[in-house]
Amino acid sequence: MIHVCSLADLHATVKDTGASHVLTVMANVAQVQRPESILEANHLRVSMDDITEQTEGFVAPNDAHIAQVLDFVRGWDRNAPLVVHCYAGISRSTASAFAAACMLNPQRDERVIARQIRAASPIASPNRLFVTLADKALARDGRMVRALDEMGPGNMTVVGRPFRIDLE
Repeated sequence: MIHVCSLADLHATVKDTGASHVLTVMANVAQVQRPESILEANHLRVSMDDITEQTEGFVAPNDAHIAQVLDFVRGWDRNAPLVVHCYAGISRSTASAFAAACMLNPQRDERVIARQIRAASPIASPNRLFVTLADKALARDGRMVRALDEMGPGNMTVVGRPFRIDLE
């Protein structure tokens, strides 16, 4: 199971879910204190800004970020939950969780996963560039991007609430 949350909810979400792995996807990853129950090897920090095109002074999601995220998720044994978080729990984390769920379920329809995310979080707004790059890396032929379009924009808010994505 994958749980998505904000930085503010990271420690409580890890504790409440009994997670064994944490994926941090945000700009200032150095500010994130790894929960005590998470082994260092089970915490990946990927530094990127929440932007959808190259902008001077910022780091847009790129192919190397996608590869890091997908490789980390491949190494997750799934015996305990994975927590994915970004700063607000709305965009980078939901895009990462969407990519992870698609990778772990190659036969599952992307639209079903996107609908599950929307049902779990009315504010989820997966980062479009991240999803586009993940779609390419996973050879989903644009289906992840189309599912994102069908999902529609999330309700505007400042910080997301933790939610989960069932893998089956």
